[in-house]
Formats: sequence, C-alpha cells, structure tokens
Amino acid sequence: MGEQSLSQPKPQPPSPPPSPPASAASPPPAPAPAAAAASTSTSRGTAAAAASRPKKAAHPSSDSNPPKKPRLTFTVPGRPLSFAGEVGAAIRHLRDADPALAAVIDAHDPPVFQCPHRPFHSLVRSILYQQLAFKAAAAVYSRFLSLLGGEASVTPDAVLALTPQHLRQIGVSPRKASYLHDLARKYVSGILSDSAIINMDDRSLASMLTMVKGIGPWSVHMFMIFSLARPDVLPSADLGVRKGVQMLYGLEDVPRPSQMDKLCERWRPYRSVGAWYMWRLIESKVPQPAPAIDPLALPATDDQIMLQQQQQQQQQNAIQMIDPLQMLPGMGIWVICMVYVACKEQHFYALHNAT
Repeated sequence: MGEQSLSQPKPQPPSPPPSPPASAASPPPAPAPAAAAASTSTSRGTAAAAASRPKKAAHPSSDSNPPKKPRLTFTVPGRPLSFAGEVGAAIRHLRDADPALAAVIDAHDPPVFQCPHRPFHSLVRSILYQQLAFKAAAAVYSRFLSLLGGEASVTPDAVLALTPQHLRQIGVSPRKASYLHDLARKYVSGILSDSAIINMDDRSLASMLTMVKGIGPWSVHMFMIFSLARPDVLPSADLGVRKGVQMLYGLEDVPRPSQMDKLCERWRPYRSVGAWYMWRLIESKVPQPAPAIDPLALPATDDQIMLQQQQQQQQQNAIQMIDPLQMLPGMGIWVICMVYVACKEQHFYALHNAT
C-alpha cells in the first residue's frame, strides 16, 4: 500500500482496496504516517513543479526581461556634411534646438562643405600654409605641386623623396620640411592612412593627428570640419567661435574653452555647423567703415589724421599676418585674423609641449 500511494497519490474509486491478510492485520506503527506525510509532500512538490513548467513556457524570461543592449560607442563617425541633405538636416535641428541661433541661420546662406583633396593632401596643404600670408602661401603651394608633378602626385612616398634642400628651394623652411616628412613617415609606416582617418572617431583622430609634428588641436578641428566635413566638431579654443557664443547669448565675458561644451550642448550632433554660424555672426557684427566724405567739407585735425594713419597701418599689418588656410571659405578678414591668432597660440603650446 505504501509503494502504491507513492506512485499513485489519488486512489481510484471504482476499485476499493482489498482486505489485508491476517498476518498483516496490524500495520506498522510509526513508518505508515511518516511515509504518508512524505508521499503527500513529495506529490505536492511534484505537482507544483509540474504546474510551474507550463507557466514558464507561456511567459519565457527572454520575452519579459529582454537583455540590455550594450552601450553604443561612436567608433565610426556620422554622415559627413558633404552628403546630400545633411546640411539641411543640421539647419533644421539647430533651428529647433536653439531659437537664438535660428535668427543667425535666417540671416545667412547655408554653408557648403566640400573638399576635393584626400586627407593626406589636405594635411600637407595645411602645413604649407601655416604662418604665411595668402599670396606667399599660394606661391609656395604652387611650386610644391610643380616639384611633385601635380596634385595626383602628392603621396607619402613622393614627399619623403624630397630632401630639405629641395623644399627649401621652393620656399619651405627646414622646420616645415620636418613636419612634412614626419607626416609622410607616419603614413608609410602605417600609423596613419586615408582610410583610417576617414573612419576614425573624432577623439581617436585628434589623438593621432596631434602626434604629427606641426599639427595642433586647432589645426585638427579645422581639418575635421572643412576637409572631412565632420558634423559634430566644436573648436572650443577658437577665439572666433567663443566670441560668437558670447554675442549669441549676450554674455558679459568671452566664455572659456572649458565652458563651451556646456553652452553648445544643444547643438549636438551638428556643432560643426553651429560653429560655422558663429564665424558668420562675428563677421556680420564687424563695424563697417564710415562713409567717405569730402575732405574740403570737414577738414581733419592733426589728431584725426594721425589716428587714421594708425588705423591704416594696423589694417596693413593684420593683412600681412593672415593665414587663410584655404579651409575657411567665405570668412572675412577680421575673422581670419582672430582664427590665425588662435592657431598661433595652439601651435606655440604644441611646440612647447613637444620640447
């Protein structure tokens, strides 16, 4: 009976249990209740386990609690601003995200981000244009192309083949020659490549490019915006962008570079376009020269003549210091001067840290 109760917990009513024989008339005293209790608890546990199985199958844990997706890391940059429709998408986002910037957007034509050169060519060109006036830099660059045999011949191997004496003959200083050779060596050794630069995320790209002699953070930001058309680059150390943010939000002081990320957070993921409009805002706020008047109608005093001569001399000096880089299209003279000063500062600190 005990074994039957374990295998069949519920007795079947049609067949009543047979009468026990005489020898088994007196059941065992203690084991019978213990076995019954054990069989009851075991049957309950079996029934509970059996009842729980369909419930788990009906509501699997994978559906009710899906595994969390891994956190996204931007190892590949977003679509370049040179792609069709990207500038329009950036303008729509900035207009909705920042009402103050919307007025600046309405006052200017949309930007165009197109670069005909490969990354290596653009980096070489930026090094050649450093710290030179426009005409002088254009002349050096033209002689450089002639020396190599055209734009298609601007390759790392061809640049390495040029000796410092060859470069000096076309107006390239020995220091710039070392910059060009360092860049070319990093390409030849595989540390850098055009494909790696194009697919590298912004942070890694900045770290890799600043390893090249003569290329500082400001140059990297300009390269990413105007050569690679990266959409979310904020040149926080650029004086023109900082001054534009001050004018845009009516700040008392020019924001520090460490404050720029917070102030321009709403521009993400199109901070490159926001920075471009800051340059336009600065350019539009430059005071226009006074209209010319007849000197006979209002004779100038000696102090006024001296002041005019000083202003003209300052303008001439500023023009001689301009380094347009050919990567800042449509920017005014005043803005380029500000950008040039920022570039000089960054370049000085890069050289100081390198030494």
